[in-house]
Amino acid sequence: MVPEPITDIAHLGHLEITSKVPEKSLWFFTEVLGMTVSAQSGDSVYLRCWDDYEHHTLKLTAGKRTGMRHMAFRTRSPQALERRVAALKGSGFDIGWTDGDVGHGPAFAFHDPDGHRIEIYYETEWYQAPPELRPALKNQAQRFPARGANVRRLDHLNCLAADIKANREFFETYLGFRLTEQIVLDDGREAGMWMTCTNKTYDFAYTLEAHGHKGRFHHLTFALDSREEILRAADIYLENGVHIETGPHKHAIQQTFFLYAYEPGGMRVELANAGARLILAPDWKPIVWTEAERRKGQAWGLKTIESFHTHGSPTLEEMLEDIA
Repeated sequence: MVPEPITDIAHLGHLEITSKVPEKSLWFFTEVLGMTVSAQSGDSVYLRCWDDYEHHTLKLTAGKRTGMRHMAFRTRSPQALERRVAALKGSGFDIGWTDGDVGHGPAFAFHDPDGHRIEIYYETEWYQAPPELRPALKNQAQRFPARGANVRRLDHLNCLAADIKANREFFETYLGFRLTEQIVLDDGREAGMWMTCTNKTYDFAYTLEAHGHKGRFHHLTFALDSREEILRAADIYLENGVHIETGPHKHAIQQTFFLYAYEPGGMRVELANAGARLILAPDWKPIVWTEAERRKGQAWGLKTIESFHTHGSPTLEEMLEDIA
């Protein structure tokens, strides 16, 4: 008998990232990407895309180093939150309850096998646009900003991990995520996983950290409406002196049309088309990519740039400093 799927997690809610140059990073997210500031508190600024329904989807905090401080998922109900907390308590991954934060209520914190901090919550503040940002259509969260790339919503994230299999099994067992695509090397090791809790093909990805370090972050991704908007974003990056790492182009895995750049703090940011493929089959069978297939590069033949396997947040140099 097929086990009943766990559907307690609704979606990726927000990320908290740190920047060693927070003022410059804030300029990038607001003026280049077109995000809106919804609150400020201490060393943190809370940001949102124009069609995010929650108070914020990105918390930008000043820090000694650039990295991801935590990722947060909203559950489908208070009862769903209770079920996931009960599953996590005593697992060895649990940290405990927090009082919440600006824009959302109490959250339960834990970590994955690689040490990335994760929070789950249900109580949230729906964004109420001030008069100058109210949209003409009531089914839109906020007026279109007409500024920079005009990112529509937070889409997904990618973490680096030393053990992909352990993390996949963790997300399947404790949170009910489904695997949609993966990379398996010739020696049998899992080198990448793309997982979903929705009908999107993926809400996050984890890829193998080439040097065996734990807790590094690869990139966060914002959605735009079309490929044409991503091409325009490349011009906007060019005009603003933003370093483009690779793209615009199309991934083979998941077929995402992409553009990768570095924000001023050094974190990789992806822009992707919002018309993502959907997984409607309840018995979807994960797509497995081999080592030889991945050597072919991206969908139209662009080779994967070397920095894609080495650059992350914190940097390798900063990781080595911590070890020393």
